[in-house]
Parts: sequence; C-alpha cells; structure tokens
Amino acid sequence: MTDSRPLDRVLVAGASGATGEELLSVLRPTDLTVRATTRSYGNVDTLERHGADEVVVADFFDSGDAVAAVEDCDLVCCALGSPPCLRHLTGGKLVDRTGAINLTTAAVAEGVSYVVLESAIGVGDSKAGLSLPARLALRGVRRAKRDAEAALRRSGLGYTIVRPGRLTDDPPSGDVVVGQGGDSVTGSIPRADVARIMAAAPFTPDARNRTFEIVSRDGLSGTPHHRVDIDWADDILTARHGHRHA
Repeated sequence: MTDSRPLDRVLVAGASGATGEELLSVLRPTDLTVRATTRSYGNVDTLERHGADEVVVADFFDSGDAVAAVEDCDLVCCALGSPPCLRHLTGGKLVDRTGAINLTTAAVAEGVSYVVLESAIGVGDSKAGLSLPARLALRGVRRAKRDAEAALRRSGLGYTIVRPGRLTDDPPSGDVVVGQGGDSVTGSIPRADVARIMAAAPFTPDARNRTFEIVSRDGLSGTPHHRVDIDWADDILTARHGHRHA
C-alpha cells in the first residue's frame, strides 16, 4: 500500500449476497469496522449476525445512495451482482455495471484508499475461460462487468479485480490457483475462498492494481496458464487487539 492512512473501516457492498455474507464472516474477527449494505431492511438483522458492525440500506442504482454508503470508509469490497435473469443475455440496466460504477465514482469522491471488485472468469480477456454457450448466455452481464472493471482501472484508486470461476457453496479449500492475463485458469471455486482473497487483497502489496483469475485446485479444469504466486496477507484475517467480534 502506498497510502499511509490507517485502514479502519471497510464497506462490503452487496453483503446480502452469498459472497457478501462470506466476506462478513471472514472480516468478523479482524480489527476493521465492517459496514454492510443491502437493498432490504429485512436483511439488517441477518447481516449483523454475520458480523456487520454497521448496516446501510442502499440501492446502488442511485448515485446518492452510493455516496452515503462509502462515507468515512477506507476500503471497499464490491460483491454487487444481479441474480440470473434475462438481462444477463440482453444487457440493459444491471447492478454489475451501473451499481459498481456508481460505487467507484463515490469511492473516488470520498478518497477511499482501495477497492476490491468481484468480477468473473469470462469477462474481458478471460472469455476463453467460458464455453461458447456460456459466453452467449451471459453476454449481457459479461459486458456489464467488463465496463465496471474498466471504470475501476481508470479511477486512479488502488484496486484488485478478482475474477473467480464458477462459484460453489463448498467449504473453503484454502488452496487457490491464481492466474493473470485472461487465458489463464478455469474451473470452480468456493465462495469462502473468494471472500478470503478479497479481504486480504488490500493488505497484499503484490495484488495492487492487478486483475486475477482464481479457481480452487480441486475445481481446476484443464491445464492452467500464466499462473502467478501471490503471498496473500492472510494474517490480517485473524483476531487482534480485542475487536468486539473476537
């Protein structure tokens, strides 16, 4: 990290999704104050039980809600995503584009130190990681995520973009294969592994301003290419200094 400001408060955008809930669990024992967002007041109690210190009800299609969500935050983990729908095929208004870009714009205005964006294998130069039928079925959401990635890279913020393979609800494997350069790795990965990498990325110097494709070793399909070894800062994910969730 080149920013010397202490990193105290993290925003988990899209915390009521499956990966977002895993992020809350991973961040729970750390010293960070965790702010979670959801679109529904009905999710507030659940997110607090998963480890959120603060919960903000926000619709990231609304740029004003994005600004309010990032206020006083040092880090942002963006796990925004739309459930399977026709717009995945046709495009149109998707939180994967509009919401993520609104969040990046708000993070710039707030002076956030670092943003971690969950994208997907199949986006941008990683399209070879998906079969042709999958690429066609997901072409709308792939374009949306491509645009969100591009906006973050142009923003001037410190960032890591994580492109996981097919997401599963399996227990964390702890053994992740990381590729870089698009045509690198393909397969599946537990959401819990994705969450650990997203949480560690802001504290991992080798991850700064890079885009990675990630799958678990058990979920790897085919021969990996362009593998990279990253020493993820997993020590940040342990309880320290008597955090209230410890």
